[in-house]
Amino acid sequence: MIIRRAFYYWRFAAIFVLPAWPFVGWGLFGESGWSLFGLFIAMPILAIALAATAFLISARASVRTTKLVSWTDVGLLALWHVTIICFGSFSSGVALWAVLGVVAGLATFWGVIAQLISETARRARETMAEFERMAAAAGPGTAPGSAIPPQPRFDPGPIDGGEFIVIEESKPDERR
Repeated sequence: MIIRRAFYYWRFAAIFVLPAWPFVGWGLFGESGWSLFGLFIAMPILAIALAATAFLISARASVRTTKLVSWTDVGLLALWHVTIICFGSFSSGVALWAVLGVVAGLATFWGVIAQLISETARRARETMAEFERMAAAAGPGTAPGSAIPPQPRFDPGPIDGGEFIVIEESKPDERR
């Protein structure tokens, strides 16, 4: 429970912390200036991807109400974040960590999408089942699919406007 809640709060901090880490790590481990230039292009893309997954996780009602991410989210986010940290820490094998980071990011994104669709479909089924249960409890003739008797229409009756004057109009040809 503590780990799931920690990831709930960490995913928004990670949007800023993880893209900054490769700059710090590569600066500490002595990478060249051209490599750092590549980070200026890649890290904003990483920040957008982290933000997209964080907000997709927040789109699930279960996450918003409990303030806990699922264990699947924990595993996927942990894997992705570790690859980002390793990418910024090691000067050798950077290409491998970059590829693993991209693969882990895509897996996280599609895993989060799958959970969102699954939970939304489950909640829709529960809502429809509750609607049908309430309609069946309302009595015969009101359940979905049954014939509902026509409701009487409101008829105000004749409107009495009181006294009125009628002016008949004739066309010029009709006067003869």
